[in-house]
Amino acid sequence: MIYGYIRVSADNQNAENQKCEIMNFAQQHSITIDEWIEENASSMQDLQKRKLGKIIGSAKDGDLIIASELSQMGRNLLQVMEILNYLLNSGARVWTVKDGYKLGDDISSKMLAFAFGLSAEIERKMISQRIREALAGVKAGGKALGRPLGRRNTESKLASRASEVQYLLSCGYSRAAVARKLNVHRDTLAAFLNSQAGK
Repeated sequence: MIYGYIRVSADNQNAENQKCEIMNFAQQHSITIDEWIEENASSMQDLQKRKLGKIIGSAKDGDLIIASELSQMGRNLLQVMEILNYLLNSGARVWTVKDGYKLGDDISSKMLAFAFGLSAEIERKMISQRIREALAGVKAGGKALGRPLGRRNTESKLASRASEVQYLLSCGYSRAAVARKLNVHRDTLAAFLNSQAGK
């Protein structure tokens, strides 16, 4: 059985984005998705209460779960490892589109999964700690945090999501649909695309 796994937990996340990525990936690898698992739940929720938990409980040798990225399954080391442990020990495989992981029931896959989970957890904690320390230092120096009141932002809020914008447009979404999916006004999207065209 081949599953396509989609999870959203925040307003700015979109199930259609993930489904489009997985469908394109499956087509490139001549794979047919037998069943879609779509859930709107926090990855911190008890695994047994999630749709993914039910799939894990019935996973068997040869099953394949394809997700946009491994972080969709769990956002901390323990949960990621728990999920991969269940799946890999049952003979199932986990492939991810963005990360490029093809994890199977072999020792190298298990070592890679462990290394990924550990490094991701450490990286998140280090980034969070650095941000807190930097902000505390700036604040202690007497500088006000944030953009001054009334000053216009010189960088588009879509600057960090340029690849996502282009990807959605390449998937055939209209500009209005892309704006809705990214939770921005269509004029904001139009201005961003115009600024990109001028580069």
